Formats: sequence, structure tokens, C-alpha cells
Amino acid sequence: MYYGYLNGTIAPTDQLAIGITDLSLLRGYGLFDYFLTYNGRPFQWDWYWERFQNSATRMHLPLPLSKDETYAIVMKLIERSNQAISKSGLETPIDVGFRFVLTGGYSADSISVVKPNLLILTEMIHPVPTGQYEHGVKVILDEYVREMAEVKSTDYKRVILMAEAIRAARASDLLYQKGGEISELSRSNFFIIKGNRLITPDRHILRGITRKTVIHLAQSDFQVEERPVLLSELYDAEEAFTTSSTKKVLPITQIGDLTIGDGHVGPKSKFLLERFNELVKSW
Repeated sequence: MYYGYLNGTIAPTDQLAIGITDLSLLRGYGLFDYFLTYNGRPFQWDWYWERFQNSATRMHLPLPLSKDETYAIVMKLIERSNQAISKSGLETPIDVGFRFVLTGGYSADSISVVKPNLLILTEMIHPVPTGQYEHGVKVILDEYVREMAEVKSTDYKRVILMAEAIRAARASDLLYQKGGEISELSRSNFFIIKGNRLITPDRHILRGITRKTVIHLAQSDFQVEERPVLLSELYDAEEAFTTSSTKKVLPITQIGDLTIGDGHVGPKSKFLLERFNELVKSW
């Protein structure tokens, strides 16, 4: 059983509910964030809170709780969820995913923000299949740039609308580009490797926390370049990968009809994944 929080109440997640007049339902107005725990501790908490706070500020949604108050609730939810799981016969505490959702709240005129609703949910983690790390994944190009890309809003209609095209191409995701400039995947960031250069887009992106972590881990071994990345640069890229909370460092071996490098997972992507895994083991 997983537990969540809603406006002062902690209960099993399936017992929490928001009314149908919330702006998140009526107008699609809301934001979220997502992170994991490792060894029972929230990963990169300070960075995630900073991003969540930034998203709220940009969308004019006042946060109902302070950073410290929210952290106390997070730790209580970890404890409650693990207590419930241990009663089901599992002796070892497990890590969970956290999903913060800040909605537009209830509005008399269906447009004015008065008091947002804050949901904090614990969830089961769905790890990437091992085979994807061994063989890499395929993505397809999509000419699109997210509105307010710096904000982790709840608007994911583009990837939902494109889901059939992704399946038809036997791909895993979309790689967004506009006017020949690459930005990001639908739910993760993008990197290419050329020699000793680790290159990642710096415009029209959500600044991922895993992205930031990988950049920090790579600085002693790579020349890191955060800059605009063009589609033409894919042709001589030796390796490519994507980063997110659940994907960690996930190699990309094919983009549309283009094979990246020799079509196999490269040693430098493997190295960065190993370094990331070492970090979270000792978190």
C-alpha cells in the first residue's frame, strides 16, 4: 500500500481525491515534479525542491508549504508506505517514487487562481528493462517545442497524441527538434558524445536533475558543452543517451532511420551509467 498527502491529510493514495471543479481538470492548469528515494532518502532533494518552486513561481501558483514542512511530510510518507509494505511480508524497506502535483485549485470564475491543491504521492518505481541498457533504444524525431519548457507542467498531450506513431516505429520516445535544433525528449534530456566532448542542449528544455547530476559526475573526464545542438551533429556523434529519474543514463542507438555510431551501446555511456549507479548506491 502506498500513502499520499493532500492539503493536510495523509492516507492511502486511493483514498485521496480532488474535486471536479479544480482548474487542473477544467483548464489543464497544474504542474508536477517527480523524484526517487535511494536507501530511504530523497535523491537530490535540494535541487528538486528548487525546480518545483521555480515551476510554481512561473505559473503563479503559491506553494502552501515551506521546503522544511514538505520534507517532513516526505519522510513521514516514506515511513508510512514502508510500514504498510512490511506488513505484507517484505522485511527489507523499499525505495519509492514521489510525485508532487500542484493544481490550479478551485476557482469561482473557472480561471482565477485562489488556493492551489497540493498532492504528494508515493508510487512504485518502474525501472527500465535491463535489455535497454544493454542494447540501447530507438527514438523518433518530432518537430515540436514545449511551451514553457522550463516548467514541469502537467501538459503532456503531445506525447500522448504521438503514442501510436511511437509504437508504429517500434520506438521508445520522441526527440523534439524545431528548425533543425534539438531540445529534449518528451520526458527526459538528451546528450551526444564526440570524442572527449559531452554535449547537451541548453535551450527550450526542462533542466533535469539527473541531467545536472550527470554533468557534475562527468566534469573530471569530459569537456562538457551546454549549448544549442543541431540535427546535423547527430551524423558524426559517437554515442547518444537520455537522462531522467527512472532512465538514469539510457543509451540511444537509433534516431529515426539514423544509426548512432556503430549501432551499439558505447563505452562512455556505460561509464557514465556506472558512475551514476555508484553515486546512488552510497546516497
